[in-house]
Amino acid sequence: MLDEKNDNLQDADGEKKQETTVETTSEPQETRQDQTPKEQEDVVEEPKQNAEDEDAHNEIDQSNAEDAEDEGNKDRHNIPLLDYHAMNMEKLVEELGNLVSKQRVQAIKTHVEQIKSEFDLKYQDLYEQKRDDFVADGGNEIDFSYTSSTKKNFNEIYGIYREKRNHYYKSLEERLQSNLEIRLEIIEKLKGLINVEENINDTYKHFKNLQERWRNAGPIPRVQYNDVWRTYHHHVERFYDFLDLNRELRDLDFKKNLEEKLKIIEQAEALAEIPDSNKAFRELQILHKVWKEDLGPVDREHREEIWERFSAATKTIHQKRQDYFKNQDEIHEVNLVAKLEIIQKILVITEKPANNHSGWQKLIKEIEALREEFFNAGRVPYKDNEKTWSAFKDAVRRFNRNKNSFYKNLKKAQHTNLDKKMELVKIAEANKDSDDFDQTTPLMKKIQADWKKIGHVPRKYSDKIWNEFKSACNHYFNRLHERKNEYLKDELEAYDKKKDFMESLKTYQLSGDKEKDLEQIKSFISQWKSMGSVPQNKKSIEGKFNKVLDALFKKLDLGKQKSELIKYGNKVDQLASSDNENLIQNERIFIRRKIDEVKSEIRQLENNLQFINADDDNPIVMDVRKNIDKHHEDLELWKAKLKKLKNIELE
Repeated sequence: MLDEKNDNLQDADGEKKQETTVETTSEPQETRQDQTPKEQEDVVEEPKQNAEDEDAHNEIDQSNAEDAEDEGNKDRHNIPLLDYHAMNMEKLVEELGNLVSKQRVQAIKTHVEQIKSEFDLKYQDLYEQKRDDFVADGGNEIDFSYTSSTKKNFNEIYGIYREKRNHYYKSLEERLQSNLEIRLEIIEKLKGLINVEENINDTYKHFKNLQERWRNAGPIPRVQYNDVWRTYHHHVERFYDFLDLNRELRDLDFKKNLEEKLKIIEQAEALAEIPDSNKAFRELQILHKVWKEDLGPVDREHREEIWERFSAATKTIHQKRQDYFKNQDEIHEVNLVAKLEIIQKILVITEKPANNHSGWQKLIKEIEALREEFFNAGRVPYKDNEKTWSAFKDAVRRFNRNKNSFYKNLKKAQHTNLDKKMELVKIAEANKDSDDFDQTTPLMKKIQADWKKIGHVPRKYSDKIWNEFKSACNHYFNRLHERKNEYLKDELEAYDKKKDFMESLKTYQLSGDKEKDLEQIKSFISQWKSMGSVPQNKKSIEGKFNKVLDALFKKLDLGKQKSELIKYGNKVDQLASSDNENLIQNERIFIRRKIDEVKSEIRQLENNLQFINADDDNPIVMDVRKNIDKHHEDLELWKAKLKKLKNIELE
């Protein structure tokens, strides 16, 4: 009687359910004369209807029977059934909470069942994804567990709904059974009014009292609803037949009932014109309820006519509603095609996996967009729903397996990168306090370059090791900069001294004694060297000094090689004092390269000379020979410089 699982009709909001065979409610007819009085009491004769008419009346009778159990049941027609399929789990929980807290529990059964079905599907999908991710990360499936605050909230609200529902139906069952007994008692008393030995007017008053009691008797179990009402109407009909002896009272009721039923028929015919077939059906249910519960029979002359007219209006509205459902079926077929296309798109993406993190992130966004599109595509035919959902889950799961496989391998590579970067952190820590800046600086720069080449590490270690590495490197280079700042101060002082010294040289005049003047120039060079190095951006002062020396050597008529070697001696002394093997090595490489270049030039010139068919006094020949001699002088100069450089290496 109260089992919700038996509620399998198609309700007024358009949710299709399996039809249940029920007895029809129809306008009661005359009893047959060939029946015994007992048969006439207990058997209800119904008008013949075709199958289509019967479907329409059955659907309305069954829905009215459900509503009749409790006035709150009819509220379900006014609570919109939303597209729960398109909602995510958080939105489903929110909607469930709103229904349970704001609506009557007996009015939200269909809504709650649909929400639970969609939530369970989505949660199961999430659970399987999390499990696959866990296994892909190297976990054992038997050790997997997953909890969700969203699932917890859903269970709590659904538990409240079940408590409310159980309490409601337990209380309702007692009330319905009590009301049923009262109504059956009234029917028995109706039977007893016929052939009673009393004044007809008193009998009529008893009849009216019983009708009033019937109207106030309250709801009864839905499974007995139609039978009880049909039996009640049957005995009301029999009573009116009994009143044939007092036509005045009977005809007055017949007239009143006819007027009210004609109004109902006009309303039903008007409902056939409104576009919302579901709304028209709900209004028609109310009219059927009034027809059955509030109004009595009419005279035989009009009885068949008005019933057929009411049935015709009912059939029209029922047909419009069936057309609506047919259109919904067509829409669901279109939705099915759309969802199958989405599944195919997911499969196409799955067949073309990315090979890097950014590529996978792009594909993940595409899949998420397709998932959203799938849920928003609308409902599909019921027969295809499970198959479509299964195909969708399988397609997404295939994509996730590929994704998990990539990131599993990526994590292996990231752990390898982590080991490499940890080694660099050790090197940085070991050298951050080194005072051997010439050796350590290139090393620290190298490990910084190596760090950039290694690639990503697991996210949970990334910030930690980067901060350790950066801290060690910053510590070293801050010390290096402090030292350079000290050197810069000394170099600026040296620059000021050299600038003043250059000013003093402007007034210097050679004495005429070549040896004495040469020693003085060497003294100038020695003083210049003792002043120290100047900042890199002030190096031009060295070139100015060399120009002064060139001018003095020229006045002394000193040979090029000798004057160059004197100046080069100044540079050699600077290299020796720097105590930097790299600087000396670079200078050695530079000189050897110059020697090779000069030798190559000499060979080329001598080779060219062989191909010149001219005398030795030919200007071209003379110019080539002159050029060869100049290169030989340069070669000797470079060799002499290399010799000086070797001497400081031997010291």
